[in-house]
Amino acid sequence: MVPLSLASDPVRVTDTDRPTPDRLIRDNIPVARSMASRYRNRGIDLDDLEQVAMLGLTKAAHRFDPDAGHDFLSFAVPTVRGELRKHFRDCGWTIRPPRRIQDLQSRIGRAQSELEAVLHRPADPGELADHLDERRSDVVEALTADGCFTPTSLDGAAGDGTSTLGELLGSTDPGMVRAEARVMLAPLVAGLGERDRRIVRLRFVQELTQQEIAEDVGLTQAQVSRVLSRILAELRNGLGDLAPAA
Repeated sequence: MVPLSLASDPVRVTDTDRPTPDRLIRDNIPVARSMASRYRNRGIDLDDLEQVAMLGLTKAAHRFDPDAGHDFLSFAVPTVRGELRKHFRDCGWTIRPPRRIQDLQSRIGRAQSELEAVLHRPADPGELADHLDERRSDVVEALTADGCFTPTSLDGAAGDGTSTLGELLGSTDPGMVRAEARVMLAPLVAGLGERDRRIVRLRFVQELTQQEIAEDVGLTQAQVSRVLSRILAELRNGLGDLAPAA
């Protein structure tokens, strides 16, 4: 690995001494480090990002042709950026979206730089979609997938800062569950005999014990137990009949 040391200003192809790959790498290490730092705090250590950026810089230095008529940085920056984004695509996802979205996000990153240079402002999703010949909905989905690298912490402050995001998330309302159960069970209970409906009400509404129910309806505790088992079995079968077909 090339030592990470600071050096002089980046070398351009206009230099008359035709710099070697080693010199191009050495002189542009600060550029690679700066590019790596732009991706910090996204779930991957900065040291790892710098190593990936150095790999991209090394590839660019060995592939660079000074006779092509372009300066080295114009050639190297896209290569380093591509290595960083490839590393995130392969290693940086906390929640992995579909591969097509990962690939599209990489293309969007390049298109954003190209369009911003032309428009002198960030491109909106519609402009990105036209530039990439993709559906706008897919571009929006890929843009929102950026949070998959490092999802927002539920312990982070939200709103005016007095609450965390986790405290603002909704939870299952027991009242809704009970209401749904009543709606499902009401027609089934209505179909029971009068004594069975009374036993159901005493047990599940008034919450009497089986012995107390037995005394109320003139049965033994064992008989009440068997009647309740039969009623519950009928209700379960009835709920099964109400379930939608798969």
